[in-house]
Amino acid sequence: MKKRFLSTGEHEIYCCGARVKIKDGKIEVLTKPRIVYCPLHEALYGTKIIDEEAVKQSVQMKIRNFGFCCENRIFDDSMVVPYGSSEIIRVCMEKKLLDCAVTVCEGAGTVITANPSLVQAIGARLTGIIKTSPIRGIIEHIKNERGTILNEASAKIDQAEGVLKAANLGYKRVAVTVASFLSESMERIRRIEEEKGIRVAIFSVCNTCASRKDAERILSYADIVCASASRLIREKVAPKALMQLGVSIPVFALTEFGKNLILAYLEKFKDKLVIFRTSKLPYQVEGKGPKIEG
Repeated sequence: MKKRFLSTGEHEIYCCGARVKIKDGKIEVLTKPRIVYCPLHEALYGTKIIDEEAVKQSVQMKIRNFGFCCENRIFDDSMVVPYGSSEIIRVCMEKKLLDCAVTVCEGAGTVITANPSLVQAIGARLTGIIKTSPIRGIIEHIKNERGTILNEASAKIDQAEGVLKAANLGYKRVAVTVASFLSESMERIRRIEEEKGIRVAIFSVCNTCASRKDAERILSYADIVCASASRLIREKVAPKALMQLGVSIPVFALTEFGKNLILAYLEKFKDKLVIFRTSKLPYQVEGKGPKIEG
């Protein structure tokens, strides 16, 4: 008999650029999606045209198939996307290039862990978590898998505080994921990095709704940037990149540190690759990639 999942608590996420509330098993799409088509979304959820109903159905699938926002959430550390942040962080932790990761999980908030498998299990099918509330089953699983939760009582999301906690726990090489709507925290993370004498790899994620100010912060402080479906990231950030990974939903290395992490990840990558030099980025192919409304 297939396991039955029932979401609990109150959470807000971004999905396809739409803001979505999940509360006590009910899903409400609060804003119109920014994306009308996404190749990754089609591959994962079979959706060719993205509208409010498609967003709602994809969130329902996350709940029904993986226990998203549920007490008995499935934590599967399988590799889901080829160039995802959690995939890159996991491999770099396994190769001892990073000591720990500061990520976000629904039902727990900011999580610090030195367990690369947990990083992937949390991030495999995650979307941008705006806010969340504590879910005891998720919290206990994370703790059992060597994860430290920033605030169990509130499931607070604060990536700068997470980096500070990681430094105080003795970690020296820290990866942190920062969504565009939390881009203000990047400057503080860099200050903590300097004050504590640690090395931080900032992964800029969930950038579909990034503003011009977000793009400026990302360009100033991030090491690795997922373009998501953002035109701004492609137009303002990508030309300054040292390296691009992928075409449909590209990932950009902005620093030598970020570039080295991506190259280390590619050492373990099993699929065939084409590598060539270019005089400018981003490298784009007509007809590939997400389509934005308007």
